Amino acid sequence: MRVALASDHAGFELKETLKALLEELGHEYKDFGCPTTDSVDYPDYGRPAAEGVGAGDFDRGILICGSGIGMSITANKVRGVRAALVHDLLSARLTREHNDSNVLCMGQSIIGRAMALEIARVWLGGEFAGGRHARRVDKIRALEEEVAGGR
Repeated sequence: MRVALASDHAGFELKETLKALLEELGHEYKDFGCPTTDSVDYPDYGRPAAEGVGAGDFDRGILICGSGIGMSITANKVRGVRAALVHDLLSARLTREHNDSNVLCMGQSIIGRAMALEIARVWLGGEFAGGRHARRVDKIRALEEEVAGGR
């Protein structure tokens, strides 16, 4: 699996930690930044990573900021992205099974390192259940096309 990875300064340390997990699981990744803990604006890093997922260059993305909220809002503005803000294991599993999320957002200031790693492991290993959930995801895609057409 190819994973787009990005953070702002408030998520930098967790992003760096996640690299080892991605390597352990055998996934390729591209780090879209940020490169340090110096203050930056999360859309500058979240947007290109999300665009890579939306364009199909990456299978999934993981975005981290202080709360995860800013990255989630940013990613969900990109066509083809279904980003989920996750801070617990049940949500990590369900967002893959029910929503076919392709971008995981987390907040370094909200959850600990161990929980974040387990969330990423569950989310990366999760599969879309299809069935009745496919109908709902198709409606999200149709809404996205309708909104994009009206711009």
